[in-house]
Amino acid sequence: MGNIKTYTALGIMSSTSYEGVGLAKLSTDGVDISDFGAAYITPFEEKMLDDLRRIDGKRATDSPDAANQIRHVEIAFTKFCAELVKNYLADNPEPIDVIGFAGHTICHKPSEHYTHQIGDGKMLAELAGIKTVSGFRNADILNGGQGAPFSPIYYESLTSKCPRPLAVIDIGGTTDISWFGTSGEMTAFISGPGNAVINDWVMKHGGMHIDYNGRLAILGKINEQILDSLMHHKYLAQTPPKACDRAMFNEKMEHLEGLSLEDGAATATAFVAEAIASSMSTFLPEMPHEAYVCGGGAKNPTLMRFLRQRMPNITIKTTAEKGWNVDAIDAQAAAFWAVRRLNYLPLSFPFTTGVPVPCICGEVFENK
Repeated sequence: MGNIKTYTALGIMSSTSYEGVGLAKLSTDGVDISDFGAAYITPFEEKMLDDLRRIDGKRATDSPDAANQIRHVEIAFTKFCAELVKNYLADNPEPIDVIGFAGHTICHKPSEHYTHQIGDGKMLAELAGIKTVSGFRNADILNGGQGAPFSPIYYESLTSKCPRPLAVIDIGGTTDISWFGTSGEMTAFISGPGNAVINDWVMKHGGMHIDYNGRLAILGKINEQILDSLMHHKYLAQTPPKACDRAMFNEKMEHLEGLSLEDGAATATAFVAEAIASSMSTFLPEMPHEAYVCGGGAKNPTLMRFLRQRMPNITIKTTAEKGWNVDAIDAQAAAFWAVRRLNYLPLSFPFTTGVPVPCICGEVFENK
């Protein structure tokens, strides 16, 4: 590894649970982390949020109108991210070598070899004046992988000094589980639902973007019969490697209709926790001694409580309890991905995405 170079990278990650866009700086060679920089999440403006919801699940191949609508939102989203970069650099003027632009996933169907993350890397490079790497998932999908998850290779570096076996549970729009064994083994997959099923429920029935601090869920009662029905979703029984998008569970979530706002939030939150616990006990080579939770789910005390109730033999901590910035980790991962691309290091593997051989991912755009 003596010939790889250390870069200072700025990662940009947009949440499919619509919580906002995270930016975080990282100094790394794509293997080891040298330094962490400032990080924060900026909520979406209302119009941007409405536009993202409107194109969720659509494909540019659906129709010329769909293609035009997606492109219109992509341009606005890219300009929004460029403005965030400008503001970030005004507050943190240290030079940035590269931007890792993960974009915003609107459709991810690995069984159909299809994925689409809006976010124009070429445009961002030009607007920000900084070399940009984007389109990370495309090469993996084209080479037969699931196109996700990609963050395990970053978590492996982040947790390198932690006792194994351990797991990192990233609860965003969906949930990624990454597992690391005592002999250097790694396995990962998208286990199932995440914040999206909770957020969509409280938006539809309460006009709120998220269940802040799990306050609705803690007041509600879990409907065990509906929870049991939700747990029979075919995706949960599918053997890894596997990945999906936030829309995978939409049809099943109709079972919540008729519940009160609080009971629906409680049942949706329990579904996320139950799916994680079931997936870990079924698909991990060995149950970990500890698990660290990141993503928006780490900021939901009710969800954390449900997880601990379902896995009492595991010490479950948020990454904040570990001393890591919950708001930074996803964007830090995007920065890490960009540096791995510049150093020609693989980002996806047979034991994470199911790609036949390790795959170098991402397209590089110079700041011309």
